[in-house]
Amino acid sequence: MTTRTLFIGMDGCTFTILDDLCVEKDGQPAVMPFLGGLMARGTRAKLRSTPNPLTPPAWVSLMTGRSPGNHGLLDFIRAEERNGDVFFTLYDSRDNRAETIWSIASRQDRRVAVLNLPFTAPPPKDLNGFMVPGFIPWRHLRRNTVPANFYDRLKEELPGFDPKELAWDFEQEKQAVNDLTDEDRENWVRYHLPREKQWFEIAKFLLKEEAPELMAVMFDGVDKLQHQAWLFLDPALQHDGVSDYHKRMRKLCLDYFRQLDGFIEELVTMAGPDVQVFLASDHGFTATTEVVRINAWLFEKGYLHWKEVLDPDSEAAKRREESMFANLDWSKTTAYCRTPSSNGINIRVARNPGETGIKPEDYEAFREQLILDIKALKDPLTGESIVAEIHLREEVFAGPAMMDAPDLLLVLRDFGFVSIKNKLPIVEPREEPAGTHHPDGIFIACGPGIRKGVQIERRHICDVGATLLYSQGLEVPGDFEGKVANDMFIKPWLIQNPIRIGEATRGVSKDANAEGMADDEKDKLMAQLQMLGYME
Repeated sequence: MTTRTLFIGMDGCTFTILDDLCVEKDGQPAVMPFLGGLMARGTRAKLRSTPNPLTPPAWVSLMTGRSPGNHGLLDFIRAEERNGDVFFTLYDSRDNRAETIWSIASRQDRRVAVLNLPFTAPPPKDLNGFMVPGFIPWRHLRRNTVPANFYDRLKEELPGFDPKELAWDFEQEKQAVNDLTDEDRENWVRYHLPREKQWFEIAKFLLKEEAPELMAVMFDGVDKLQHQAWLFLDPALQHDGVSDYHKRMRKLCLDYFRQLDGFIEELVTMAGPDVQVFLASDHGFTATTEVVRINAWLFEKGYLHWKEVLDPDSEAAKRREESMFANLDWSKTTAYCRTPSSNGINIRVARNPGETGIKPEDYEAFREQLILDIKALKDPLTGESIVAEIHLREEVFAGPAMMDAPDLLLVLRDFGFVSIKNKLPIVEPREEPAGTHHPDGIFIACGPGIRKGVQIERRHICDVGATLLYSQGLEVPGDFEGKVANDMFIKPWLIQNPIRIGEATRGVSKDANAEGMADDEKDKLMAQLQMLGYME
């Protein structure tokens, strides 16, 4: 058995950074020379993410070829109103309504290996190959690893294998608060160097020992670094006269990308010259320069209401300021934002007797007025709209999961996540630019049949899954929204290997006995999401 397709994911990777690191600059050699060479002898494209360019919906769309309204993973967490409060539960693979390319390939006798892809736990029972899921605590790795004996095999046969270093270390990642000390930020970058190496070593082990036909590994440190160290990476923010600390941080960040380039080189070399190599990210990155407190604005406009707190210095008042929904007056609130990562506004509709919110028959008029009010939120100095785009739920989340999505999806002018804290001012400049998600990620291909030295038009993230199946010589399911990126391939290859559309995907079988995450681990994961700015 030989590997035919190698997929390398890089969470949050953007050409803004890659193009700067893949070339010689100021007399210094390229930080990522191998990736630069790979792009030069392959094809590249910007990759448009999901409507809300966020890790869960985007990676699952890549793995299923379906949009979030169809696969159902809309955010890191599901928020539900119950008994006058909002309760959060973590999404996992059991919430995915669409069949993944790993299962599609498996049932057609392709052996796969899937490493560190999020929302793959609990793993499918019928996987033909290997899976070590990402986005779970180390204590959950053994029971979520496929096959059942692979975890112990890694401990026995892979020198240096350390599950604590491999998985998310929540005690370490608690350091990733929004206001880091200089020392904390340095430690944050250093923490990801050995962690990525663990995933690399497992990928190398599988390529050497098992040679799966479809090999996939994802490195998520790119996203983590860029959230906290964008100031030191963005070429537009580098200039003469920066502090010694800035120089030291930039060097640390470049060490990470230099190491990543070495990992990519070794994996591609091990896979061999006959392998088609694809690299992609779930979204891109850019600078956010301001904080937009959307719930404070909704309060100001009369959509959101707080319970009366007589003493502004009381514990209740402090809790209201710091908490998401403490002391929200549900009897009067008609619209609010649940999480920063949703970048959305939920409209409360009273559908049953006794429920609070607007009447169902008033929904369209209410929503239209809300949109008009959002459009009126302007920068007082420039007159520019603070919210650049407003999308209706049915336009961007169509599908069986649509009703779980926010009624309105907002795109801020700097692409940042909204803040849901009840603080003023509503719009406030950041002390320094921070990293935030951008809808354009990366898609790169190289190998037999791939066009050389070409940049093609932007592709969609759903196209990646279809293209990986095509690379395996498999039919693309008829209900895939994604299309094969045929403009990445030379014409003789397409003639010799025609794109075939097959039957629809199969229903997803749920493992009723799959063990979920313990409450204490869920709490730690929630805290981690808060530290990265996805929750508050």
